[in-house]
Amino acid sequence: MTELKDRPWFKFWPEGVPQHIDYPKKGLGELFDETAAKYPDKTAIIFLDTKVTFAQLKRYVDSFATALHDLGIRKGDVVGLRLPNSVHYVVAYFAAMKLGAIVTANNPLYKAAEIEHQFSDSGAKILIVMDIVWSECAHALPKTRIEKVIGCNIADFLPGLKRFLGKLLGKVPSAPMPPDTINFMDLLRTPPNPPKVDIDVVNDLAVLQYTGGTTGSPKGAMLTHLNLIANAKQTAAWDTQSRPGEDIIVGVLPLFHIYAMTTVMNLALVNGAAMLLFPKLPEWGDLLGAIQKYKGTLFPGVAALYNAINNFPEVKNYDLRSIRACISGAGPLPLEIQKRFEELSGAKLIEGFGLTEASPVTHANPLYGRRKNGTIGLPVSDTDCKIMDSETGTKEMKTNEVGELCVKGPQVMKGYYKRDDENKLVLRDGWLFTGDLGFMDDEGYFVIVDRKKDMIKRSGYSVFPREVEDYLYKNPHVLECAVIGVPDKDAGEEIKAFVALKPDSKGKVTEKDIIEWAKQNMAAYKYPRIVEFRDEIPKGTAGKILRRALKEQEKPKAAPPSA
Repeated sequence: MTELKDRPWFKFWPEGVPQHIDYPKKGLGELFDETAAKYPDKTAIIFLDTKVTFAQLKRYVDSFATALHDLGIRKGDVVGLRLPNSVHYVVAYFAAMKLGAIVTANNPLYKAAEIEHQFSDSGAKILIVMDIVWSECAHALPKTRIEKVIGCNIADFLPGLKRFLGKLLGKVPSAPMPPDTINFMDLLRTPPNPPKVDIDVVNDLAVLQYTGGTTGSPKGAMLTHLNLIANAKQTAAWDTQSRPGEDIIVGVLPLFHIYAMTTVMNLALVNGAAMLLFPKLPEWGDLLGAIQKYKGTLFPGVAALYNAINNFPEVKNYDLRSIRACISGAGPLPLEIQKRFEELSGAKLIEGFGLTEASPVTHANPLYGRRKNGTIGLPVSDTDCKIMDSETGTKEMKTNEVGELCVKGPQVMKGYYKRDDENKLVLRDGWLFTGDLGFMDDEGYFVIVDRKKDMIKRSGYSVFPREVEDYLYKNPHVLECAVIGVPDKDAGEEIKAFVALKPDSKGKVTEKDIIEWAKQNMAAYKYPRIVEFRDEIPKGTAGKILRRALKEQEKPKAAPPSA
């Protein structure tokens, strides 16, 4: 993409990172085969203290792909996954890729209505589900086109004695499934003979990734093989000290989320790295113990995750020095969290940015170059970026002027599935309009100020919740916080902060103390007039703080009294 060569961010481009990458014209399934052939005896997955090599994983994937084909799955069919991080997930994902099928991954926490919407909208034909998250499906599937269900158990890949004792002692969770459920492990006994399927990497879909998107209700972002491969390659290239075939990626983020799909699973694919997978967020001691035991080197996460580790009372009992690099996404990374985690681990922790519609990574601070705290960094390789006016999207803004962030690159989706009207708004001449407000500074670093829909209008002033949150994180008593606008008859909207205090501050600090501190540290129109203490701030499965959940909780308070 030579037209990018004059962009201002290249003056501060990290040494060793290519500005352009040649992407393989192969599908994810074929790339998986190449990686397995290159690193057959290397560990591919560590799961519940059980190791799976790339050679073993290839046998599983080939057998499962053959079995899916025998069950009628063909190129273009949609395969539903409802699985936690597990060997099953990786096997099912790459088996589908080999067949040219399309994966749509469902959050195991979703309820029946949410399950029904995703699988009906996507047209999924088959579902692969863990038994412990089946129950909600029983109510949802009759209203979908799913014809067959493949079931599995969390302990399936454990050694026989360990699996037997775990079930005997009740340490392995399980739940009943319908009698006609096909057993996942039975399918792995299928003689491996997957068909050869031609993949058009530019146009063939690999994943329908459901997201609230830049507008409206959950919809499927159509991600092609090229989208996902390009983003994995872009992410890999950013780490100039990577060790192909040697790195171990800590996979605590859920693989059904696009962030982990790329920075854990697909990154492991292109770099021959091992994945240290956790089926759910473990106890902090268990997580740190596993990182110490297996010497994890890459640790993608979110600010709340690093913050929790920083504040874990026994954190200094663990050796985290094996960690080399961490990228924090899904929200801002306060400087205090970054500095403390780097002191504890010796790792480089950078803030990046992405969104489902871009597979997801679009920006990151340099790992080994010049970082600018409070920014999302520079566009990654082959990614163009501009700021457009947020009202019409037709005028390009100048340096340091706030507008809507727009990106273009090989990682940008084809569009939303069956949403032509929305696609016309979000995709314009190849540019993805992200719905995020931000600006580019004089050096080509980008700053996100907030989501368009989250901006607060107080007495005519525009207030960005993220900026208020960044200030609140400087308060020594604040562990976590989230800021929203609430209706106010005088100001239009008032600024309300939800605050979780650090354990040592509970009972010693009042809401008024926080308000007074904020008043001293922020402009008069900006500081929160209302503070509510919470034991914890609501978060999504990727650890992103959910302002929308807080807004929903506030709605009844704003509603007029019934007559």
